[in-house]
Amino acid sequence: MSFHARLLEETASARQGLLGTPIIQGALRGEVSLPSYIAFLREAFHHVRHTVPLLQAMKAALPARHAWLESALDEYIEEEAGHDEWILDDIAACGADAEAVRRGSPGHATEVMVAYAYDTIARGNPLGFFGMVHVLEGTSVSLALLAADAIQKPLHLPDSAFSYLRSHGTLDQEHTAHFALLMDQIDDPEDQAAIVHAARAFFRLYGDVFRGLPLPQVAAQAEAVPA
Repeated sequence: MSFHARLLEETASARQGLLGTPIIQGALRGEVSLPSYIAFLREAFHHVRHTVPLLQAMKAALPARHAWLESALDEYIEEEAGHDEWILDDIAACGADAEAVRRGSPGHATEVMVAYAYDTIARGNPLGFFGMVHVLEGTSVSLALLAADAIQKPLHLPDSAFSYLRSHGTLDQEHTAHFALLMDQIDDPEDQAAIVHAARAFFRLYGDVFRGLPLPQVAAQAEAVPA
């Protein structure tokens, strides 16, 4: 079994824990609200703004034996640059204050997830950061395009409010194929173990971000029984 296939297999239950969060399942059923979507975008901004610095930190921390990864990281850095600004544009298209989000702080779960990513690179095995890449890109492919449609229709939002979700849903389909090839070149058991461990942790941490978002208030379907 290739390492990428094993990564998928060994993190499957953690992935289901993320996908099963109430707000994700509700969004796919069309149970959405504007405050919930804006809250999602706010947290997305506060972790996506760290993607390029994290990739740069990972590249700087690579041991000499992994110098072959530098060109792949350079490609990731180039492709991820500016995505945080797309999210701010989406927030503005929703009628919210994008500059207040830029100046504001992340929720606790987002702050912890980002801190764990930096700590993985600085104190652990820097290749563990690929675990975060696996979680975020894999989730995008699974959910982004479906979620964008499920959110947009009931809220009657313009296409300009979904540049982040729709672009990532499309881009990450290409990224995951490239990521699989990259993972299958990593043959050291310690590196593989670090990536699997980090991926499981990031599924849980990213799930906590979603669990911290405000749930939409869905109208009760049942009517009161007359006396």
